[in-house]
Amino acid sequence: KKLFSLVTFLFLFWQGVAGCCAKTTTAPLDRVKILLQAHNHHYKHLGVFSTLCAVPKKEGYLGLYKGNGAMMIRIFPYGAIQFMAFDQYKKVIKKQLGISGHVHRLMAGSMAGITAVICTYPLDMVRVRLAFQVKGEHKYMGIIHAFKMIYTKEGGFSGFYRGLMPTVVGMAPYAGFSFFTFGTLKSVGLAQAPNLLGRPSLDNPEVLVLKTHVNLLCGGIAGAIAQTISYPLDVTRRRMQLGAVLPDSEKCLTMVQTLKYVYQQHGIRRGLYRGLSLNYIRCVPSQAVAFTTYELMKQFLHLN
Repeated sequence: KKLFSLVTFLFLFWQGVAGCCAKTTTAPLDRVKILLQAHNHHYKHLGVFSTLCAVPKKEGYLGLYKGNGAMMIRIFPYGAIQFMAFDQYKKVIKKQLGISGHVHRLMAGSMAGITAVICTYPLDMVRVRLAFQVKGEHKYMGIIHAFKMIYTKEGGFSGFYRGLMPTVVGMAPYAGFSFFTFGTLKSVGLAQAPNLLGRPSLDNPEVLVLKTHVNLLCGGIAGAIAQTISYPLDVTRRRMQLGAVLPDSEKCLTMVQTLKYVYQQHGIRRGLYRGLSLNYIRCVPSQAVAFTTYELMKQFLHLN
């Protein structure tokens, strides 16, 4: 039991490290995405790459990492909880429901994503509030101050869960299709071209795993497909999370209301899918690194 507990702790720890590495790589893209999704008045007339250039000029290069501290605190437990929960849900679904193959990966991925989101949502709320601020217009002085302000001004503990519904609804297809696509690409690739795409696992030579560069590619593809499906709900979540910070917040109180408002005001390309091209750039390395680290740590901890 002690050995199992140690292995579990190491597994959780390294999944947190994997998430931190992936998110740190794409933190500037994350901040720009938030600015564009909610149409920050300083940058709403700009596109993706022009905003990436404009932020350092207006706020310095550290401006690209605004909100990164809260994101690091959040992503460490988020990544660990998601990957650990995925393995546990897979076992439960297969054992209790007798479902296996592609369907149980889809179900387990969705449930794992929702679990991780609910556990870490208040930190995501604070991170978005900090990232949306522009130099000279700070309402929050830091992570702790943001927590205090949201708690006292926005209804106590419930204020930290504004926008949870579109988050959960969006997380199901995002996490589900992410794990589903990666697992499917992995199993099909190893079945159709084992010598070209696979190699023996480091901890069990009888088990084939994907080569590192193939792992990266499959992880990137999985993330891109999942993002495309769930992106309008991500835009909805960000607008609801920002709440009173936005001048039109009274028109974005519920998920359906927010979706309608964004569509009516900005349309599909400039509204519901604003910033998607940047999300592809952000998503490919993030998901690629996360899934590759996940597979490597399974071998390191002898879990195959």
